[in-house]
Amino acid sequence: MITPSRPDNEGQRLAALQSLLILDTPPEERFNQIVEFAAREFKVPIALITLLDTDRQWFKANIGLGTTCQTSRDISFCGHTILRSEIMVVPDAHLDVRFHDNPLVTGYPHIRFYAGAPLVLSTGYALGSLCIIDTVPRDPATIDLAMLSTLRHLVMRELEPKADAA
Repeated sequence: MITPSRPDNEGQRLAALQSLLILDTPPEERFNQIVEFAAREFKVPIALITLLDTDRQWFKANIGLGTTCQTSRDISFCGHTILRSEIMVVPDAHLDVRFHDNPLVTGYPHIRFYAGAPLVLSTGYALGSLCIIDTVPRDPATIDLAMLSTLRHLVMRELEPKADAA
């Protein structure tokens, strides 16, 4: 397993995340609807909106992981996702050196397929991801990455403060 590195702007990224005042807030229908739609549309058992705090990956919205509301950031797939500008796709985690022995792959929830769209503020700070997960390998050609990107933009519209709201 390869632990995700931290972005060069980690301090500013965390400050931007904290300024949203969203960590550890109760579930909200506006975010739940997005992950419910993603799970249904992509026919996956798990869909999440994740936010990466200092040492944890916290789930703002969660379909398929029951009452689990966070994992360690060190084992998160999304920790790798925020280091990219494009959607990260892992067709089979068992075959990927970054994840093959990750406890989220070898144990519950038995991740095999992952696609994560980074959630990036207009200031450029990546907060987390909108991701879809399956317990079987998937051919990335069958995933409509444009739709996942559109759903990501819906999440960001809800997360990012409106500049003209003042």
